[in-house]
Amino acid sequence: MTTRRTVKRVLDGDTFQTYRKIQGTDRVRIAGVYGAELNTARGRLQRDQMKRQIQGKIVTLRPVGRSYDRVVAKVRHNRRLVR
Repeated sequence: MTTRRTVKRVLDGDTFQTYRKIQGTDRVRIAGVYGAELNTARGRLQRDQMKRQIQGKIVTLRPVGRSYDRVVAKVRHNRRLVR
């Protein structure tokens, strides 16, 4: 099942928040993307890149699981896989 949501805020290089909940949560972890910790330069760079790519935009989500109160999903924007 796929669904579309608008990205409210990018939290780090692999997690974002949506305006509307999906499966009981508004937090989504991107499947297959492993962001560095935010307290590192690489982590901040990855977050900033993800912000430019999807923040405020509509994405298509295909949930594949759950992790720490987040939906884990394959995410696409403009038909391209978000990585």
